[in-house]
Amino acid sequence: MTNGGEPIKVALLGCGTVGTEVVRLLREQAEDLTARIGAPVELTGIAVRRPHKHTDVPAELLTTDAAALVNGDADVIVEVIGGIDPVRGLLGTALTNGKSVVTANKALLAEHGAELYAAADASGADLYFEAAVAGAIPLLRPLRESLAGDQITRVMGIVNGTTNYILSAMDATGAGYGETLEEASRLGYAEADPTADVDGFDAAAKAAILASLSFHTRVTASDVYREGIASVTASDIAAARLLGRTVKLLAICERVVGEDGADSVSVRVHPAMIPRTHQLASVNGAFNAVYVEAAAAGQLMFYGPGAGGAPTASAVLGDLVAVARNKVLGGRGPRESAYAQLPVRPMGETLTAYHISLEVEDQPGVLTQVAAMFAEHGVSIAAVRQEGREGSANLVVVTHMAPDEALRSTVEKIAGLPIVREVAAVMRVEGEQL
Repeated sequence: MTNGGEPIKVALLGCGTVGTEVVRLLREQAEDLTARIGAPVELTGIAVRRPHKHTDVPAELLTTDAAALVNGDADVIVEVIGGIDPVRGLLGTALTNGKSVVTANKALLAEHGAELYAAADASGADLYFEAAVAGAIPLLRPLRESLAGDQITRVMGIVNGTTNYILSAMDATGAGYGETLEEASRLGYAEADPTADVDGFDAAAKAAILASLSFHTRVTASDVYREGIASVTASDIAAARLLGRTVKLLAICERVVGEDGADSVSVRVHPAMIPRTHQLASVNGAFNAVYVEAAAAGQLMFYGPGAGGAPTASAVLGDLVAVARNKVLGGRGPRESAYAQLPVRPMGETLTAYHISLEVEDQPGVLTQVAAMFAEHGVSIAAVRQEGREGSANLVVVTHMAPDEALRSTVEKIAGLPIVREVAAVMRVEGEQL
């Protein structure tokens, strides 16, 4: 507890796009923050790699020695550097020394969250990370606190702005993936190296955090099934449109009851076709949205800017206010809740539905042979569309829900049929089935 309105001392690790906005908001909202917390906030230092590049920040606050700040007199460490090392060691040290931590580092939390929680518990420090998922959208705190008395059954959302911008633009213009990615880079929506975004790594880390909080189970990024959007074509987008659907990169976390009555957790990130009537279908550009289903609360939707300096800094400051209040009043924030210890369900056992586009011979009996393969694997067909072409035909099949492994095996078998020239596209389908 801090007595007599003594300042809450804050050290900032990193001063890039988000860190710069954190510094700005701390300055501009100093009086309001003091009133909300019950004590002033004092920024004691900022760790950066190249101090000469930060001319808009008081030089006396800048240092290249992050360890010195962590081991100094700060009450709270705010981390917006990103990555695993050396941040893992710095935050571990801070928590072990009883300093509360506010971080936006989804990669670190998705891989080493349990380690950080353990250090926080041992010392009585707080660990807050609202900014790690979905930028400014208040999402993690509702999952940790507001819905703590409910049972969450499903979380499905768009949690990466870069991929959502690309897929939205492809849907709007009919352009291909490559040219749309180039445009996204030119406009600043994609990083110079977009791998973490377009290959789904960023979304997978966020999905791990969402699943861990929602289902009271430790889920790491390596537990998440992951596919990116690089293989999504203009033809896929057009096919979705014909079905009244659009394509989104979705993070899907589900609590699943098996045939034996035992619960497990399914966590996956992949492109999927969803109905244009679904709430997530209208989320375009770089915005994020997460759809939550809970036993008592029902269906909830969280929407807003999922990235950017100011939006993410807003989430960081919200956490800072919370941990600073705890310092002033002597309270503690929520701890890790992993009591359920549910197993993570393999992707092959997860129920999904497929949209499959086949180039086939234009002759009698083709559909019968294809349908026989689905029946052989216990997969039910929901809808079929066939268009004849000169010497060939395009056959589109949409399935009902089935284990993903059964669907994969069916596609592999169909690809080997003499009447099938090419499996042109395969994509999962989410939402209301046809």
